[in-house]
Amino acid sequence: MEFIVGVLSESTRNYDRGDKFQQYRKIASFREYLLVDQDKVHVERYTKQSGGTWTLWETDSITDGVGLESLGVALPVSGTYFKIEL
Repeated sequence: MEFIVGVLSESTRNYDRGDKFQQYRKIASFREYLLVDQDKVHVERYTKQSGGTWTLWETDSITDGVGLESLGVALPVSGTYFKIEL
């Protein structure tokens, strides 16, 4: 399991970024974590680096694209929120 996606809600956002992410990081093959906010345009991508540290990329722009290294694709943020009223 290299890639996990999660949906942030008001009640779970701290858990998703904290304890849940900490548990996921124990999975040796886990390399990339994408979090999508359900209440507003906001996407976070955490990527595991070769030394074991994690980097954060985030955006609040519907016109951005998010590159998913583990899948070798880039997705438009607008596609993530397709048919969603915010």
